Order: sequence, then C-alpha cells, then structure tokens
Amino acid sequence: MKRTIVIMPGDGIGVNVLKESLRVLDAAGFEADYVHADIGWEFWKTEGNPLPERTVKLLEKHKIGLFGAITSKPKQAATDELDPSLRNKGYVYYSPIVSMRQHFNLDVCIRPCVAFKGNPLNFVRRGKDGNLEEPLVNSVIFRQNTEGLYGGVEWTNPPTNVYDALMTHPKMKNFKDCPTEDLAVSTRIFTRTACQNISRAAFEYAKKYGYKKVTICEKPNVIRETSGMLTREAKKIGKDYPDIWVNETNIDAQMMWLTKDPENYEIIIAGNMFGDIVSDGFAGLIGGLGFACSSNIGKNVAVFEPTHGSAPKYAELEPSIVNPIAMFMSACMMLDHIGEAKKAEKIKMAIGKVISKGQVKCYDMMKLKGGPDVIEQGAATTSQMADAIIATL
Repeated sequence: MKRTIVIMPGDGIGVNVLKESLRVLDAAGFEADYVHADIGWEFWKTEGNPLPERTVKLLEKHKIGLFGAITSKPKQAATDELDPSLRNKGYVYYSPIVSMRQHFNLDVCIRPCVAFKGNPLNFVRRGKDGNLEEPLVNSVIFRQNTEGLYGGVEWTNPPTNVYDALMTHPKMKNFKDCPTEDLAVSTRIFTRTACQNISRAAFEYAKKYGYKKVTICEKPNVIRETSGMLTREAKKIGKDYPDIWVNETNIDAQMMWLTKDPENYEIIIAGNMFGDIVSDGFAGLIGGLGFACSSNIGKNVAVFEPTHGSAPKYAELEPSIVNPIAMFMSACMMLDHIGEAKKAEKIKMAIGKVISKGQVKCYDMMKLKGGPDVIEQGAATTSQMADAIIATL
C-alpha cells in the first residue's frame, strides 16, 4: 500500500538534505505520497509558534514524519526576532522538535552510530605494537526522549509556591541567601514508566539484531534519584534477557572510554541529556554529525531525523555542500520502521559502496573547512553525493 509521509524540511540545511533524501528513496523503489508540513524558525517569527497546529494535525493523521533540521535560539534572541505585532503577548519559544516529542510521547529515541568501512573520518588509535588500528564502532544509543532536563519544567525567579516547596529540601539551605530574582531552576524528572519503556525497547532491539551487551549510562552515584531509577529499572528488565550482558557506566567515565575502546559498547541506555551527549560523542567516532541518524518512536507516531542542526552559515551556499548521509540513514530508519527493510538495506549498501570507493566525498570527508571554495578543492556537493548513491542503486 502506498504510504503518506509528512515531510518537514524545517530550517537551513534541513531543506537541502531532505530534498535529496526523497530522490534517494525514489531511486530505491519506495513509493509514497509526500505531504509538506510547516515547522521551524520562520513560523516562530511570523506566527509565534514554530510547530503550527496544522502540522500537528498532519502527523496525527498520517503517523510517519521525515524531518530535516530546525534553528533554535536562546530565550531573549527568540523574543527579539518575533514579529513586533506578536511581542508582549505571552509567546514563549520552545524547540518544535522537543514539543513534537512531548506532544506525541515519542519517548524512545534510537541513535545508531555505526561506522562505514573506508570512511576517512572513522576513529583510529595506536595499538600495542605502535601501529594504527581502526576499531569497529557499532553502537546504538537508546535515549529517553521526553523527560529529564528537556522536560521544560524550569523557572527563573520561581513563584512563591514553587520556591517554598523547594526550600523544604534540606539541600536548598545552600541557596537560602540568594534572592529569588537571581535564582534559576531546571528540573530533571524521570518516571518509572518511561524508564521501563526505553529499557525494554533497548533490550528488544539487542535481541532482534544480535547485540550481546547493553550498557546503562547515567550518574547514579551523584544524581541518585533519577539516574538511580533508570539504572534500577533497566537492570530489572535485563533479567528477562539472560543472553545479554548488562553493564553500567557513569556518563563522565563513558566519554573517556568511548575513545579508548568504543568496540566494547553496543547498546547504550541513557536519559535525555546524557543520551544526547553520549550519542554525539559516538557520532564523532564514525565521521561526525554528517553520519548521525535518529528516530523518535511513540505508540502511534514516529518521526525520523538527522541529529545535526540547521547550520545557517551553510544554508545559503549555492550549490549546497553539506553531507546528506545522516538524512539518508534517517530515511532508512523510517523504511525499517514501516516494514521496508529490504529497501533500507539497499540504500545502506549503496552508501557503503560510495564511501568505500572514496571517489565522491563531501567537504567534511576531505577534512576541509566548509565554504564555497571546497568544490574547487574536489569536494562533492550535496546533490553530487546523492547522485553517486543513486547511480550505485
């Protein structure tokens, strides 16, 4: 049956990479109706809402979204760019992708960090004999997607009832002399159900794809309640999978170990912020954000996106020079999700062949500083990388 996919190009380079991904999907034989949806900075500036209700309705109807990238800016910068007619009317900027995750409870974020053979950006290290070696990086981060520090429950100058409640905690005595107008508070909220959901999803993925090790990456020795809950729940669920070895690391130590022996880490479970950090760390071992894909999975709706941002400094370059592979891999995750695994594998194999041949490289793969002159130095444009993969398909 022909699918309807909600496409959300968003801001900056999101427009470029999403356009090319549709060409690759078409070349792989995937047939779909694509419905454009508005999202991003322009709609914040003109409407006071970067995630318009009409886009929410489209996702409610069609269930599957393919997303490019968005621009997010700090609170005051966002307010300054709001249309003058909308200012002082109570509009507050929230990241539309975070809002989307929370609205649809897209609580399971999956971020594969899997190296392609022959990628010149792959991590290398010096072995015992002094020779360089390239360990196989094949890690998949399961990031709880809707809670934690990204929950949005925070205040500057907290209201009296909130402040009074906080002051009942004995540790708040350290802040009793701070005027409330000088106090900013962000909460880190974990729920048992969400901890169980992300853990179960990780172990099921490991079982399905033959991974033998799951690592829980948190900080329960310091953040005892929230990290402690996720760690405990993941370990409980791990008992249902006796063939999978369960390990735990602290986030700070994990960031060291990932550049010492990344091949030892297969499936990683983490909360929202730590999952974001560790997934970017592992992405650096496989070539950077140009290769980092992700999915946001809920009970009824799923949205697929590269983890890179909108890169405004590259957005206006013509032709586009950014690496679209993260977007293509995100599209492959979408295909896997909707039962088109053969087409997904076909695209991944084509990407792998192009990378291993080494004849077509975007500027990042050539270790060049991005700019309009990289094409003269032999870098492929965004479209040329798509062309090479399509030719291989």
